[in-house]
Amino acid sequence: MQAYVNSKIIKEGLREITFFTPKHNSLPSNILKELKEAIEAADQDDATEVIIIKSGGDRTFCAGASFDELISINDEVTGKSFFMGFASVINACRQCSKIIIGRVQGKAVGGGVGLASAFDYTMASKYASIKLSELNIGIGPFVIGPAVTRKLGVSAFSQLALDADTFYSAEWAMNKGLYTEVHEDTEKLDAAVMRMADYFLKTNPEAQRNLKKVFWEGTEHWDDLLEQRAAESGRLVLSDFTKSVLAKYS
Repeated sequence: MQAYVNSKIIKEGLREITFFTPKHNSLPSNILKELKEAIEAADQDDATEVIIIKSGGDRTFCAGASFDELISINDEVTGKSFFMGFASVINACRQCSKIIIGRVQGKAVGGGVGLASAFDYTMASKYASIKLSELNIGIGPFVIGPAVTRKLGVSAFSQLALDADTFYSAEWAMNKGLYTEVHEDTEKLDAAVMRMADYFLKTNPEAQRNLKKVFWEGTEHWDDLLEQRAAESGRLVLSDFTKSVLAKYS
C-alpha cells in the first residue's frame, strides 16, 4: 500500500487528516511536507471548525523518522532539511487556530511522540505506548523536545530521552499529561474521539481560538528554536557513531 496523506470533511465542521506509510507510519520528508500543508489548509478552510489527526493501520501510530531517509543523509544541509520536516508539522499544529484532536491508536516512537505532543487534545488506546529512541542512534529528541516537555514536563521528558530502550505504557503517558484518555480498543477510542469532536463543534469557535492562544503562550520563539534544533540533529546524524548504527539497517 502506498504512503499518503488524506484530508476530508467527515461531517459538517469536522475535518479528518490521516497519514500512512507502509513501514509502521514512519515519516519521510514528502509525507511530513504533505501533513504540514494539510494542517495549514485546514486552518484556512472556513468549512473546518475542528480537526482530527490520525494515522492508518492498527497498532503503530507513528514510528518516527524514516530510517531509509536517515541513512541517505550525507551533508548537514540535507540533515537539517529532513529534521525541519518534523519542526514544520509541530509548528503547523501550534499555529493552527483550530482545535486539533489527536487519535493515537498504537505505539508512538520518536517523532511520533512529538506529533502526539503537538495536538491540543490527544486520545489513545491502551496499545499507545511511547518511546524516545533517538539516543540509541547517536542523536537526541532535540526537535520534538520542546513539544514533549510542554506536555509531559522536563522530568518525564528527560526520563524518556535517556531511557531510550524502554516503551512506557499508555497509562504512564496519560498520567504524565500526554494523553487525556486511554481506551481498551480502537473501537472505543474512535467513539470517544467522535464524542469529543461533537462536543467541540457545539462550543463557541471564537472561544476555542482564544483558548488555543492561551494554551500555546510562550512558544512564539519556536520557529527559530526548532530550526536550531533541526540543525543540531542534522549535524549529529552525520557522526561516525550514528552512521555506524544506521549502517546496520541499510
